[in-house]
Amino acid sequence: MDDKLENINPKLFKKTAVRPISEIDLDDSIEDIIDSREIFDLIRGLNDPEHPLTLEELHVVEEDNVEVSDVEGIVRVKFTPTIPHCSMATLIGLSIRVKLLRSLPPRFKISVEISPGTHATEHAINKQLADKERVAAALENANLLEVVNQCLANNG
Repeated sequence: MDDKLENINPKLFKKTAVRPISEIDLDDSIEDIIDSREIFDLIRGLNDPEHPLTLEELHVVEEDNVEVSDVEGIVRVKFTPTIPHCSMATLIGLSIRVKLLRSLPPRFKISVEISPGTHATEHAINKQLADKERVAAALENANLLEVVNQCLANNG
């Protein structure tokens, strides 16, 4: 990774309150429907590749930009890079996609895209993130996989 930061002073945002866990959440006999908040909770703590901050703290991911249909098995996440020319946007999208692939049942079709109008090369990056073969090939690269795993490492 380059030592030069593209966004030296990113704007920070307040974190969403942690969702309380109820007795129903812990009852394995009740079917747990996956909703947008659950998906947001999975990705909110992902580490930004450039800063010691989470994607939530940088407003890269927001619950309002997560759509889920548990019945249809569809998850759509739109993320917003902190600057329009962010060179880490593909890595961020890949990290979100990998986190969801590792966390969700295989019946879910996962779509991760840059929010429209927020990045100079959003169409090219969205095309890369939607291509399963390109994602699989990227994850075969040991160095890239290590960086993705650093983004996924729980920072508390």
